Amino acid sequence: MDAYSLDLRKRVLARCDAGHGTKQVAELFNVSPAWVRRLKQRRRQWNSIAPVQRKMPDQRKLKDKDRERLETLVAGTPDATLQELKKMIDGKASIVTIWRALRDLKLSLKKRASVPQSKTARM
Repeated sequence: MDAYSLDLRKRVLARCDAGHGTKQVAELFNVSPAWVRRLKQRRRQWNSIAPVQRKMPDQRKLKDKDRERLETLVAGTPDATLQELKKMIDGKASIVTIWRALRDLKLSLKKRASVPQSKTARM
């Protein structure tokens, strides 16, 4: 959901400053009374009515350096399994995290460990 525009915020506060009640203003502008109260509180406390820009921290386990290393490992040993790749990067991340990183890098890998064929005859 997008934040309400600065113009709407100014109009809501102007109406409140003119002496109208919170519920009246909320109904007039089709917003919730709680939002009007929070807007007035924000202006009081922070002297600002601009919407807050949320910044999400980088929570990836494998940073860019690790991803580059993973890319070189896959280029060097393309038949390595996810479990083997996990050991090669010192177990910094789970198998699912490694799989997601490979997916993001658009790299394919071997799907299962090497096993001898069950039959030598033609199938």
